[in-house]
Amino acid sequence: MKADADPNLICYFDGQYIPMREARIGILTHALHYGTGVFEGIRAYWNEAQEELYILRPTEHYRRWKQNCGILHIDIPHSPEDLCSITAELARRNHFRTDLYIRPLAYKSAERIGVAIDDQDAFFIAAVPYGEYLHSENGLHAGVSSWRRIEDNAIPPRAKICGAYANSALAGDEARRSGFDEAILLNESGHVTEGATCNLFMLRKGRLITPAVTDNILEGITRDFIRELAAHELGIETEERPIARSELYVCDELFLTGTAVGLAPVVRVDHRPIASGAIGEVTHRLRQLYFDATHGRLPAYRKWLLPVYGGPSPHEQCAEQAPLTSVA
Repeated sequence: MKADADPNLICYFDGQYIPMREARIGILTHALHYGTGVFEGIRAYWNEAQEELYILRPTEHYRRWKQNCGILHIDIPHSPEDLCSITAELARRNHFRTDLYIRPLAYKSAERIGVAIDDQDAFFIAAVPYGEYLHSENGLHAGVSSWRRIEDNAIPPRAKICGAYANSALAGDEARRSGFDEAILLNESGHVTEGATCNLFMLRKGRLITPAVTDNILEGITRDFIRELAAHELGIETEERPIARSELYVCDELFLTGTAVGLAPVVRVDHRPIASGAIGEVTHRLRQLYFDATHGRLPAYRKWLLPVYGGPSPHEQCAEQAPLTSVA
């Protein structure tokens, strides 16, 4: 899905809430030329019956963002709790009553030529109405890309560094031009890593399997949430290990997870059906659980939701949320 932003929407830029049309970055900005920025993606879901907008796991996202910014020596002068409050206020000022995608981005802001980084940093937070990223109601057809996932010792995939996403853009473009819905990338050792912009799970012999964080993948917050739902609601544990390409062809079920995609079933890979070629039972149940949890319908998972229009203040709610037991 493409989300063309309304220039009249309010964003948080240079310490102020201003219309997007007034937020401008110079053409010589370092991050534009050299990819020296770090971004996050955060979802918010509108529950019409409750008339509430729930921001999903914002504290965890902002903790990860601040940690990843440190890789590029970018300083964010706000706590995760303060960033939660800014984001909730941003949603209120825009009077959002729909699902959202929230984009914080920190970047090297010097306006000059030269690749060396300095201590000139800036950041903004924008939010736009956003529905499905991948239309996966009937399952996706994925293709293994000829582009390899970048190595951690080149540009760390876990860090969501802007320049690294040229790798994802190339793989995703190749997939779409080849008639696929999404790309699956391998690492330099030939093992499966993830989709172009999302983590990957397969089901084999009653167990969920996902690549380890050392296989050059994003340490996905949605990935962590799906593991928790599978264990607590379905009694299915997740194993981290290398996945061979051919295992994708013989697994029982396959799906992708991520902030933008949520949980997206994959029913074909490289023109080969996964099992019967239909969405599997475990995938179907997990997708429904994820939908209900993110829309505030499962009380056990309300701890991961920040209500925008009701409940405790954003700062109080975010401060009470415990860190992830695993950031994977």
